[in-house]
Amino acid sequence: MKILLTGATGYIAQRLLPELLAADHHVYCCVRDKGRFNLQRFEDPDISVIEVDLLQEETLQNIPSDIDIAYYLVHSMSTHNGDFEKMEATSAENFKSRMLQTNVKQVIYLTGIVNESHLSKHLQSRLQVEQILKTGNHSYAFTALRAGIIVGSGSASFEIIRDLVEKLPVMITPKWLNTKTQPIAIRDVVAYLKGVINLPQALNNSFDISSGEIFTYKELLLRFAAVRGLKRKIIVLPVLTPRLSSYWLYFVTSTSYQLAKNLVDSMKVEVIGKPNNLGEILHITPTPYEKAIELAFVKIENDQVLSSWKDAATSNILYKGVTVHLQVPKEGTFKDTRKQKVTDLQNTLDKIWRIGGSNGWYYGGWLWGIRGLMDKMVGGVGLRRGRRSPTQLYPGESLDFWRVLIANKEDRRLLLYAEMKLPGEAWLEFFINEKNELEQTATFRPLGLKGRLYWYAVFPFHGFIFKGMLNALCK
Repeated sequence: MKILLTGATGYIAQRLLPELLAADHHVYCCVRDKGRFNLQRFEDPDISVIEVDLLQEETLQNIPSDIDIAYYLVHSMSTHNGDFEKMEATSAENFKSRMLQTNVKQVIYLTGIVNESHLSKHLQSRLQVEQILKTGNHSYAFTALRAGIIVGSGSASFEIIRDLVEKLPVMITPKWLNTKTQPIAIRDVVAYLKGVINLPQALNNSFDISSGEIFTYKELLLRFAAVRGLKRKIIVLPVLTPRLSSYWLYFVTSTSYQLAKNLVDSMKVEVIGKPNNLGEILHITPTPYEKAIELAFVKIENDQVLSSWKDAATSNILYKGVTVHLQVPKEGTFKDTRKQKVTDLQNTLDKIWRIGGSNGWYYGGWLWGIRGLMDKMVGGVGLRRGRRSPTQLYPGESLDFWRVLIANKEDRRLLLYAEMKLPGEAWLEFFINEKNELEQTATFRPLGLKGRLYWYAVFPFHGFIFKGMLNALCK
């Protein structure tokens, strides 16, 4: 069949895509920018990549009319641009309008469990999208799968819990840790998403999906600690306000403040699913929470993490169109360019491809740490995002407070775009030329006087930080 996959660079879609390809479907991957989708990673002739921005209605005409199934796997919860509820409603309306012009027979939507009467802003928005996609439609069947906490290597829930458990032996926590929820393993989510294709019982129906277990968030943390062989003490205080709770989550974990704020808002709501027999129909045996954690660490330890929630996030500039950054601007910029002869080409390439994350930046690590902390203090992403894999890089992935724009080993080029808080835009490029010289270039396009003052303030530090990094890469 011909399947449309929205949110194709996102965490869920990147897990679902290989399963759809394995079933011999042709998949149209919708992305806002083709440069953020690496076809080499999948190397399958049954993938077509199309540029679609659901907020720009005219771009939806790029979606072919002869599709059979469409997945709606997008959300705007971590956006910094405007009202995410309005953005999600507009995206859903535009998507539905285009679907009504196609031959699509079924639209499948992954959302959150929404059984409480008093929903958070995030869950209310998710419910609103569901209502938009299914209401007033007579041309396609609609299926909604509602999930709670998704547990898997690279998932936002998993990484946040991991950050808290592994960094804090004693936790002073907000009262929402006593809220009940239901986890589900990412492999089960993918199995459900794939299984409901053309399933008669799933057409024009919605299902809550989970492991069947019910835990408080506190229990999720303690059970995670037990699996990892860690002893942790959790003290719940009722005095932490939602704002303080958001800051607590933001500074301790790798999440952005906007996402932390919306997560805290949602974590005050109990997420308990209604029983159904969808699992029995699809012969899916629920994966227990502790087993899901163990499976996640098997992927991590074997460098097999297929996707990360961080890779779907975009900065304001990237959201308006990452294509403008694929070519570093030549006019109106400041540059710091350095060259050095490479003595061992493969060794230097391997070092470049391992840069950042737990491998560090090869020189002045404590200064990079201070820069990451400064970024966190002003609401930026900081260094805690790390990287998905310690050895592999693909366009679109996050790398500490950078975004990978180009990662081409054959061309011996790595181009990064800064997503830290800056009075301007910044790029960092590594390129080994035909003379086997490593060209390391930092480019900064300032925004007004403040941007120029920033460049001159940090320029003295470049002298030894970038020089030291270049020496280490060429050693």
